[in-house]
Amino acid sequence: MTILKTYARLWSDDMDAALAPLRELTGAEPDLRMPFESVELAAIGDFLVIAGPAAARDRYRGATATVVVDDLDRTAALLAAHGARVTVPPARSATGRFLYARHADGAEVEYVQWLPELVERVIGPGARAVRPTGA
Repeated sequence: MTILKTYARLWSDDMDAALAPLRELTGAEPDLRMPFESVELAAIGDFLVIAGPAAARDRYRGATATVVVDDLDRTAALLAAHGARVTVPPARSATGRFLYARHADGAEVEYVQWLPELVERVIGPGARAVRPTGA
């Protein structure tokens, strides 16, 4: 199991306003920008911007970070072996699969296994990626 990328989460009412300074800070455009349920997500540099009305964003506030891994099932097993509890079971999204887990110390983290084509585009060729299975 390998961590491919970690994102700090940023919260905003307005995605375009949030992205303006991040474009300048990172010198890049977002790697992805998409709707997800009742919010909009954008990944740029090492930031994941979650934008939308406060009530819609509150559903995701418990997680302190988003961690992209190469194998979600192995990650879940490793976390469980260390006392973590899955709080949102594995589910599919446009980018692959994800789950939320509360670590034994109380920190909650979103773990994501991206589709191989997204790993190659964002992380780069040669990054280890397995095709997500199950849901």
